[in-house]
Order: sequence, then structure tokens, then C-alpha cells
Amino acid sequence: MDLYIVRHAIAFDRDAVRWPDDAKRPLTEKGVEKFRKTARGCRALIGAIDRTWSSPYVRAWDTARLLEEEAGWPAPIPCDPLTPDGTPGGVLDFLRAQAPRGSVAVVGHEPMLHELISLFATGHPGGLLIEVKKGGVARLTFPRSIQAGHGILRWHAAPKLLRGISG
Repeated sequence: MDLYIVRHAIAFDRDAVRWPDDAKRPLTEKGVEKFRKTARGCRALIGAIDRTWSSPYVRAWDTARLLEEEAGWPAPIPCDPLTPDGTPGGVLDFLRAQAPRGSVAVVGHEPMLHELISLFATGHPGGLLIEVKKGGVARLTFPRSIQAGHGILRWHAAPKLLRGISG
């Protein structure tokens, strides 16, 4: 099984006046423009996938919708463990309960995503230091089912690299 871990695109900075509820903080216009190209790079590099789960926060959800529009990925399904308050263990439990097959993606937030990659690759959330830039994507494969420490980190791509192959 292939798992693609995607960090949301560039969003506005936190602003309690404009967005008292941080869950509603959106992507910037520049973030949308750049991520459209990033998503086209995902289409070129990855192709089709079977399922997409996303944090329901606006900035992650809109990123997942851009992947649907530009990469042809499935419409996102809300996944509360992918919110900024989620934990790598919570995402692991969620995915194990879903028993996904084929290729799937999750769209969420830092700092949890780099800890999730680490948990899957090493068995510990702090076992691997990796930077996931806004709009970045990592690919892990699991020979059997999703388990901590059983993921193989195949690649990690900055958004600039994906934009460069977008065609």
C-alpha cells in the first residue's frame, strides 16, 4: 500500500481578529495558485489514487479539493485525527481501522505530519527529523498493513520540485 502525506498549501497567518476560529483560516490566493501547479505535479508523478482523507480545517480541506481538481484525486473525506490537535497515534489508529488498500492520501498540518512520517518509518514520532514544507508531499509504502515502524519512506518532495514537473 502507498500512503501520500500532504501538508496544506500556504495559508494566511493566524489572526484572531479575522479568524477567531483558526479552523476557518483559508489559503492565500498565492497559496492556491502555487498549489494548483503542485497538484499538477502530483498528477504527473503519482497519477491516480484510491482515497483521500483530510483535516476538516479550511486550509487543509481546500488543499485536498485542489488535489481533486488538478490531480484527479478522489474527493476528500473528513478525518478529525488530521487536525492540528490530532496525534500521530490517532492518525495511525484511524488508518488501521480503515484498512486501506492501493494508494491513499492524507492532508493535514504541521507539526504533526513530520511526526507521523517518523512514526510510520521508525516506530517513534521523534525518530526521524524531516521538514514538510507547506504543499510538500511524502510517499511511504507498507509491505502489508499500516503499522508503526513498518513504513518505507520512498521519497519526500518539496512543492517547488512538484511544480517543476507539473508540465
